[in-house]
Amino acid sequence: MNFLVPTDAKHVKLMADSFQRLLGYAIAQTVENEDLYHAPFALLSHNAEADPIFNYANAQALALFELNWDELIHLPSRLSAEPVNQEERARLLAQVTADGFIDNYQGVRISKTGKRFKISNAIVWNLVDDNGIYQGQAACFSDWEFL
Repeated sequence: MNFLVPTDAKHVKLMADSFQRLLGYAIAQTVENEDLYHAPFALLSHNAEADPIFNYANAQALALFELNWDELIHLPSRLSAEPVNQEERARLLAQVTADGFIDNYQGVRISKTGKRFKISNAIVWNLVDDNGIYQGQAACFSDWEFL
């Protein structure tokens, strides 16, 4: 498995380019590595494996999920939802795979220490490289509340 670093320029470009292509506007005013890593919104992605593993999170997402980088890149993304919410999450990801993106997702997630939080108005999109090859999915959101 090829592990990324938090500011992997190629992966950040893949996320920003895929977002722009699918949604028709930029994810942020500036899409440089450091700018997105320190953005005020949560940004994270997982790879294209059968049981996807997180492969990127910015500082806000790491804090929200109470993870460090090494914990994140070994965590199956399905574990960001409690078992009762994993079926709903699977339906969402299937819809994103089919449609390219969704821009109004809401759901409950759980941090490493068990803190539950509801995200709203999340954008989830497919990551597709310049050769048209599917590379996984990403999500960004700035609306959340702890339950």
